Parts: sequence; C-alpha cells; structure tokens
Amino acid sequence: MTDSVLIAGRGTQQVDREFLRNLPLPVGTTTHQPIAHIQIVNALIETLGFRHINVVSDEYAVSVDGAKMFGLLELDHEFSGVRFAIGIRNANDKTMRLALTVGYRVFVCSNMAFKGDFSPVLSKHSKNFNLVDSLSVGVDRIQRSFEPLKQSICDWKANILSPNDARLIIYEAFVEGKLAVSPKLMKAVHGHYFEPQYQEFEERTLWSLSNAFTSSFKDLKPMQQYTATAKLGPFLNRHFKPF
Repeated sequence: MTDSVLIAGRGTQQVDREFLRNLPLPVGTTTHQPIAHIQIVNALIETLGFRHINVVSDEYAVSVDGAKMFGLLELDHEFSGVRFAIGIRNANDKTMRLALTVGYRVFVCSNMAFKGDFSPVLSKHSKNFNLVDSLSVGVDRIQRSFEPLKQSICDWKANILSPNDARLIIYEAFVEGKLAVSPKLMKAVHGHYFEPQYQEFEERTLWSLSNAFTSSFKDLKPMQQYTATAKLGPFLNRHFKPF
C-alpha cells in the first residue's frame, strides 16, 4: 500500500507520532480542558491492546497551529481484502469534539471508507471529561461494529447495479447534494467506477461504486475527507437492494 489515505491538504501537514509528542498544549480554562493529541493516541492504543487488538500502522495530520489533529490507525483485523481501521480527530481550539469512527481500508487501492458517523466517541473537552473511560466505551462500541461491517461488505459485493442505477446514485450525491461534497469530484467518481484501475472493482456492484467514491475522496482535505466518508455509508445503504 503506497498511497496514503490521510492526505494533508491545505492548512495541514502530515506528521508522525513523534511530532505529536512534541506539540505544545494550550492553556485550559474553567470550562475547556485541552488534551494533548499524543495523550489521546497513546490511550487509544493502550485501550485497544487490553482487548488484544493491535495497531499495525498509523498516520496523522495536524493544522498549522497544531490545534487540530486527524489520524488513522490500521488494526490487525482483516476480512475479505480489507483491514479495519479507526479514524480519530481532536481539536484543542473548541472547533470540534474528540471523535472516533470505525471503517475499513481497501488493500488494493489503499483507500478508506467509514460505515457511519463518529458515534463511537463524541466528547467535548469539559473539565469533567475522562479520557480513559470515554475511549473504553468507544472501543467497545467499535468492536461490536466489526460484524455488521463484514456483513455490509458482503452485501455490497453481491448488490449488482445497472449502469443507470450507478449514474443515478452519482447524480444524487453531487447534483442533488446528498453528500455535501464538491461537484468537481463527480467526474472522478464516474471514471473510477466505469473505468476502474483495478480488476477487483470491474464488477458493477455497490461495493465497486463505494470504492469509486472513497478513491475520489483522497483528494479532499482531511476534515472534508472524514466528513464525506462518514456520510457515504448511510447514503449508499439507502440504495442497497436486498436479494
């Protein structure tokens, strides 16, 4: 896997864990408790380890001022050509809450998809916030989502789309704004789906279409990519046809 799914767009830079360790922590207030990005990452890795889940690779991006952090931690949990992963975001400038989401990384084109939103953990940095407790609850929820994720992958691979079905879904996503992403990506999604780069996605299925979307999302800024991929799963599920 040579391509990075976590693209450091304008206003961010791609960094490693050591860089996070050296970032200064802002001064807190009576209502806001900044938490060092590295503290969150280390606590998450430790929490996963207690459940015998190991991180095989990780990557991060931070804003220029270091206040915002986005990360991707790949897990040693694989299924049907994908590896499950955890997306993480944090901000010490009150612009967004600490959040986790579970998803999967497709090996062949090294892209990422999130099944849902950031519900496993979504916490403000209040003075009573307990990081370890919140991550423990979040990881438990993430573990429970592994099986539904596996079933979703199988279902999408079996869901055949006609060319008109695929075009309609792409139209709804961009022209009708169901995903709230730039219409400029519409051509890229169309190309990835109807002229796939990899043999694995030549079958005209909902699975192939989902990968066409996530492959195109790699050109977005980290925050935009997270938002778009989080909305993609529920959006495509509305077009899933049980068989």
